[in-house]
Amino acid sequence: MIKWGIIGVGDVCEKKSAPAMNLIEGSKIQAVMRRNAEKAADYAQRHGIDIWYDDADALIADPEVNAIYIATPPYAHREYTIKAAEAGKPVYVEKPMAKTYSECRDMVEACQKHGVPLFTAYYRRALPNYLKVKELVDSGAIGDVRMVEIRMAKPLVPDIVTLQEQHWRVNPEVAGGGYFHDLASHQLDFLDFLLGPVTKAKGYAQNQAGLYKAEDIVVGSFEFESGVMGTGSWCFSTGQQSDKDITTIIGSKGEISYATFGGSEVTLRTDENNEEIFTFEIPDHIQYPLIQQIVDELLGKGKCVSTGESGARTNKVMEWLTQG
Repeated sequence: MIKWGIIGVGDVCEKKSAPAMNLIEGSKIQAVMRRNAEKAADYAQRHGIDIWYDDADALIADPEVNAIYIATPPYAHREYTIKAAEAGKPVYVEKPMAKTYSECRDMVEACQKHGVPLFTAYYRRALPNYLKVKELVDSGAIGDVRMVEIRMAKPLVPDIVTLQEQHWRVNPEVAGGGYFHDLASHQLDFLDFLLGPVTKAKGYAQNQAGLYKAEDIVVGSFEFESGVMGTGSWCFSTGQQSDKDITTIIGSKGEISYATFGGSEVTLRTDENNEEIFTFEIPDHIQYPLIQQIVDELLGKGKCVSTGESGARTNKVMEWLTQG
């Protein structure tokens, strides 16, 4: 039985992730932690969990907890991952994996040293719409892949981000960057899963609107190990008319396009068959399929596709794109 201890039971644990841990066979939430004791107790009570802590060290040391889920903002990921690894407990860490690529490497090395697996919450690798994209690419539906285009533009009052000056997602000291790090990390990580590692990237980042400390626009290009080329543009201070979220995989015989946020459709356009649209139902607890893979691996019944190594690669590409 995988008995989870969760560090940081905030918003992501209400629906996206943690509830799935009690629905998967061979898995249960043993204990939760939040620095605010009142909020920790409230979460535990509402979700039917008997044990709660306001101290992460105490949760990690709990002998009944045998796997750790770190659901804090990125600034704490390195510290808690290393402590969990030293305690001999497998780690599932939220994305982005850490503030920097260097911190990611520290986490990977600590887990390797202590012989525990490390997983990262890039759950799109296990969702049905993204698996359809992979199936289409792998089957040659668009021929040989030539290039990738990512275009993301969100207005000043967007639907998927919060314009609070003090919000941790736009505080580089907490998040490592801004909304680019929070959102583009999903896009770039899935492309790593789809097409293999990026080996080169060059980009430019600015803070144009001056609403917070982090960058609000990033543009860049990148090259995959396979030779596929890519370009991306991300802006979080546009007008409503410019609202856009589309990734396009372009091949020698057609293209595949999809939105990363707010939609589950996959569109296939080929020279022979024109346009075909595939639609999918997304699980209520969106991390369920990936957590199922993690539980299966920990129980010796399968393998998880999102690891510390793959998560670290995504941080490396983001640094290449934002640091010129």
